[in-house]
Amino acid sequence: MSESLTVTEVVRHFADYVNRVVYRRESFVLVRGNKPVAELRPLPLGRRLGELPGLFASLPHLSPAEADGFAADLDAARDDLDGAEVHDPWPS
Repeated sequence: MSESLTVTEVVRHFADYVNRVVYRRESFVLVRGNKPVAELRPLPLGRRLGELPGLFASLPHLSPAEADGFAADLDAARDDLDGAEVHDPWPS
């Protein structure tokens, strides 16, 4: 839950509140004239979905031989699973 603070209070102790956001992951609603006007909160951790293509492009690529070997391993694993007996680990 976000704590409400006046804009004046935040201005007087801005660095302290920014440190609380950064290190404690706290959020604050800034109020001016008894009305909420802004929010001071940490940015979400991780990456944005729009960065995904660039991330994939930066990963190492398989050589054709490695890709063929990987495909063969997947086929072998699928064949092994087709013959495996499925059982319920939590029978009722």
